[in-house]
Amino acid sequence: MYRCSDSDIQDFSSRSFLFDINVSVCLNHRLFKTQPGPRELPMQCFIKRNKKNSTFLLYLGFTNSPMDKGKFLMAARRFRRGPHTEYIISLDAEDLSQGSNAYMGKLRSDFWGTNFKIYDSKPPYDGAKASSSRSSRRFGSRRISPQVSAGNYEVGQVSYKYNLLKSRGPRRMYCSLECPSAQETWENSLKTKFRRSMGPTTLRNKAPRWHEHLQCWCLNFHGRVTVASVKNFQLVASADPSDPAGTVDEETVLLQFGKVDDDMFTMDYRQPLSAFQAFAISLSSFGTKLACE
Repeated sequence: MYRCSDSDIQDFSSRSFLFDINVSVCLNHRLFKTQPGPRELPMQCFIKRNKKNSTFLLYLGFTNSPMDKGKFLMAARRFRRGPHTEYIISLDAEDLSQGSNAYMGKLRSDFWGTNFKIYDSKPPYDGAKASSSRSSRRFGSRRISPQVSAGNYEVGQVSYKYNLLKSRGPRRMYCSLECPSAQETWENSLKTKFRRSMGPTTLRNKAPRWHEHLQCWCLNFHGRVTVASVKNFQLVASADPSDPAGTVDEETVLLQFGKVDDDMFTMDYRQPLSAFQAFAISLSSFGTKLACE
């Protein structure tokens, strides 16, 4: 399990990112959820889980206080579809169906719950082809209204490495994502529509350190994660084998997720990830993965 250590070279500030734009207007648009986060400081969010109805609500946090109610961003509900599990992601916490105008996309697992695909309801770039899977045309027994865009465009994959020998250690995960092109500033990225493929962005979990005194695996979450859990993780850019110069920054944490209470989790992300992508990746951490633990 993960615990917070005392020091690390990363500075995940406890301060919320100060916006230079009108947040109250920006958060009412789908664009905010699909554009990359800021570069210098992470966007600090939190997820509330409801086990009774299998829903997950994502909020933008304005302070580090546990009393912070935050700003609602999007919601997800977990469904079992035969051998697969799907998380339907929506802008409306009261309408979590694929036939809704608020439908953002979905996360779909394989039988073992170790490999996931992320689908966006909108094409990430010109020429992108929608998935031809049956679930993209129907959701359960409910047909989608012809007025509603029912496209599902694959924009990422999340994989958890098997641990068949049951060796000690946390989960190992890898992500491959279609990310928006990097902009000089986060504000500029909100004004630029992503219309061409930039190629996949590859991420991996940051390896924790074994703490002899605590007898556990440790990562430094800088106070943002307070409960040890196998679900906790940090993702960094993965080195490119074709780049001998090693220009990829493998230290800066691009996404961190972790537990702070029974049904409360923090989620902090930054460029090149969007809120939608970060949320989908975080959702993949829920659920038991017997072959990976």
